[in-house]
Amino acid sequence: MNHSDSAASVVRLPNGLTVIHQEMPTAAVVVDVWVKAGAKCEPAEWSGMAHFLEHMVFKGTAQIKPGEFDWAIESQGGMTNAATSHDYAHFYITVAAEALPQTLPYLADLLLAAAIPDDEFDRERQVVLEEIRQAHDDPDWVGYQVLCELMYGEHAYGRAVLGTPEILLARSPEEMRRFHQAHYQPENMVVAIAGGISQAQATELIGQSFYHFAEPIECPQPDAYPIASSPGTQVHQHKIMHLPNLEQSRLTMAWMGPGIDQMDASSGLDLISVLLGGGQTSRLIRELREEKQLVQDLESSFSLQQDCSVLSLSMWLEGERVEMVEKVVRDRLKTLSTEPISPPELARCKRLLLNDYAFSTETPGQITGLYGYYATIAEPELATTYPHHVQAHTTESLQQLACDYLNSERYTAVVLHPA
Repeated sequence: MNHSDSAASVVRLPNGLTVIHQEMPTAAVVVDVWVKAGAKCEPAEWSGMAHFLEHMVFKGTAQIKPGEFDWAIESQGGMTNAATSHDYAHFYITVAAEALPQTLPYLADLLLAAAIPDDEFDRERQVVLEEIRQAHDDPDWVGYQVLCELMYGEHAYGRAVLGTPEILLARSPEEMRRFHQAHYQPENMVVAIAGGISQAQATELIGQSFYHFAEPIECPQPDAYPIASSPGTQVHQHKIMHLPNLEQSRLTMAWMGPGIDQMDASSGLDLISVLLGGGQTSRLIRELREEKQLVQDLESSFSLQQDCSVLSLSMWLEGERVEMVEKVVRDRLKTLSTEPISPPELARCKRLLLNDYAFSTETPGQITGLYGYYATIAEPELATTYPHHVQAHTTESLQQLACDYLNSERYTAVVLHPA
């Protein structure tokens, strides 16, 4: 199926594997394999399994010794990496187009037939435990994790993707093999490929490499906890922490919005995020940083997940100014729900957001990331319709979204002070 808006094509292979291809005038090819096997797939007692598996995939198969995959990619001048979130895990390689026939089978074998050897499991678990220790020394990570626990409660989004030392020490290689065999199946996988390769070549190579899937097996299912407070009915939560390794106080305020299934609303909240803190002339940066100098810096971000989205404001400031700044932000949000945004200001926000979108679709790696992400948590078509959703917003629609989701009294706040 070809999309009219783009040169990307989406093909489903006979075994159920989804392939998304876009040819681009580059010598390089990026192959990014997305798997619906993120931390959301774990039962709570297996927390951290998806991320630990991301490490173990690279430890070889019956055919590939540990380290052999890296050598196969790097000896061709290529590079590889992987990442795990709540909604997905993904693994990608960047190689010259002519090197793809030699390198792609290595990636496919690792993903489909990961051996997860006992000795490597014990060794790599120490690496992951060290990663967790380092995360706990990072104030950014600690603050973000506390925010998630407050917002999401028992839902999987409230748990750290890394898991906990106690849970990881109780896990076995056999449990990980079950998790892998249950989830790394063709219907859970999207192979996004972009660069200097034709659709026919790409489909043939992927079909030849990604064919030998193991028999699916049963695996403990995650607990289906709802998100603690649904978007729009968020309760007010406030937590103050004193942390070492922190040089300056930090205030983060966050509001929950709808998930990927409500693109009209989520694209509007993305626009509001730009309005509040996107660029030097945005409302809060101009007032709080430039004019009143109440904060040293301010960052507004909007993150879209499968089950919900979050608009958050992070501010770096002196500890005694936290209360004052929080009050200003609440007042400005009230204004947002009562006074229409001016057309020039709305036009500026749309321009910034759409330019950002356009700049993020220029390289093969950006294209495979964009399509892989949307195809894994929703539908690949959403990758191309996003700009239309943004363009369709009016001052009235944003005012309504501010009323629905950005209540000035109902939000989650985390305050970090130096210990």
